[in-house]
Formats: sequence, C-alpha cells, structure tokens
Amino acid sequence: MNKERLIQLFKDCGAIKFGRFVLTSGAISNYYIDIKQASTNPAVLREIAKKMGEYAEGYELIAGMELGAVPLAVALSLETNTSFVIVRKERKVHGTGSQIEGPPVEGKRVLIVEDVTTSGGSVLKAIKVLKDAGAVLDKVVTVVDRESGAAEEIKNAGLMLIPLVSVSDLLKK
Repeated sequence: MNKERLIQLFKDCGAIKFGRFVLTSGAISNYYIDIKQASTNPAVLREIAKKMGEYAEGYELIAGMELGAVPLAVALSLETNTSFVIVRKERKVHGTGSQIEGPPVEGKRVLIVEDVTTSGGSVLKAIKVLKDAGAVLDKVVTVVDRESGAAEEIKNAGLMLIPLVSVSDLLKK
C-alpha cells in the first residue's frame, strides 16, 4: 500500500481533525491526528498492520505502550505471526507488579510500534522500560510523526524512527 492510500484512509475515517487541541506533550495544536479513529476501524487497522509489517522482519517481539499502540501491536502480531508485549505507563502495584505484559523481552530483538509521535516522550518511556528489561532495540515504527522532535530524541536514545506518514504528508493541500 502506498502512502497516499493510507492518508486517504485516515481522512475517510475521520482521523484528521482541525480545531484547538492540547497534545500529550502539553503543546497546543490547531490539528489533531486521532489514530484511534483509524486503529478502531478494522479495515484501516489491517492496512496499517500490513504497512508496518514491511519493517518487522527479523524481530522476535513487538512492543506497544498502552493505550494507543496496543491495537497496533496486536494487529502487527497477527499480520506477522510475532508475539507482542504491552508496556504499561506505570508499574502495576498488584499481581506480578510487572510493567511489561507478555513474554520475557530479555535478550530478544523487539520492534516498538507507536500511534503518533510528537516530542517522543511516550515512546522514550517505553524504550527505557524495555532496555531496563534487557530488550534489544533499534527501531520504532510510528503511524504518524508530527515532526516535532521525536525523531531526534529517539535517535539520541540509539534507535531509528520510521514513520508510515509524516504530518507534512497528511496536511498537504
């Protein structure tokens, strides 16, 4: 699937919104990329997983941070027949107390998936949790990069960011 088709799917499902929005990073934006509109639509999610699958060869696990990346991790897992883990934002205080749900990541080559990257803060938390658990990391695949510093921050953490589309692609007239 080409980038233009993916962008059209995002537009068709209402994932691109205009108005005044406060982002997770705290920044104010006049547009919002609501990937949850895309990832809760089976047809769009399937296409995202197919596109992400192009970058998943050779990985032993897929990782996604709760909440937005979980459907992406599940869909990519089904697309590639690769197990996945969910990275919690905070360590559980009950049960196993784990911050990573799923199979052990130690010594495993893990692909991180993300819905939207802006400053990179959320994915940097996932990177730290996974590295601390012994995961081997080199790449983050995001559905949309807002081109607001995430690529640089992720590169500083020793990984490469691969966006399926950039915000400049999405907002082209």
